[in-house]
Amino acid sequence: MKINEKNLCLFATTPPSDLEGYLNKRGEVNKSWQRRWFVLKGNLLFYFEKKGDKEPIGVIVLEGCTIELAEDGENYCFQIVFHGINNRTYYLCAENQEVMEKWMKALTCAGYEYMKLMVAELQRQLGELDEKNTESEAQATSVTPKPPPRRQNPFNRVAPPVPSPTTQSRACHASPAESSSAEASSGYHQNSTQSTENDGFFKSFHEELGKTFVQEKNRRKTEEVIIKTDPPPLIDL
Repeated sequence: MKINEKNLCLFATTPPSDLEGYLNKRGEVNKSWQRRWFVLKGNLLFYFEKKGDKEPIGVIVLEGCTIELAEDGENYCFQIVFHGINNRTYYLCAENQEVMEKWMKALTCAGYEYMKLMVAELQRQLGELDEKNTESEAQATSVTPKPPPRRQNPFNRVAPPVPSPTTQSRACHASPAESSSAEASSGYHQNSTQSTENDGFFKSFHEELGKTFVQEKNRRKTEEVIIKTDPPPLIDL
């Protein structure tokens, strides 16, 4: 595979990066430890002679390898082991335990194989969630809850008819005469069964009232005749 060195250098020095910092790297020939500036971008681990350099010294492609603790060497050392014949092992050393763990975790998650496993695991979890949702929906559709029987309220009674606003307004604005006539009419309809019993009483009452009216009328006529025939004097001495 051809690698364009110019584009690779530009990619290495262009932010952002996944992780960067100083690590000690052991040489392949003289086995001495050298302080180098490392930059992790995706599955590529670049290392520079010092921070701010425009071109990296080398690059490690993090595929087909494992990140392990180094059995020999100084404290806080780990190694990048490539499996196969004539494959190289890179030895790196951090300043403290926290930095070492951070770099080992980042390098382990940088490879394509790890990303592939993570995608497969997420797909499996998503499939389980879909199955649970399907089962819950099937149970909800198969078992439909029935509403409880409707209970009748024994205190419900048929309410008396409410008079309309027009009838109420007419009743409020009616004159006393209309009110009395309406009451008399309603009383007449209500007491229609007793009208025959009271016919004799009303008849005698009207006859007596008529006689009194005739007598009063005759008395007034007599007084008028006397006044006309014998007028009173203009001056009473």
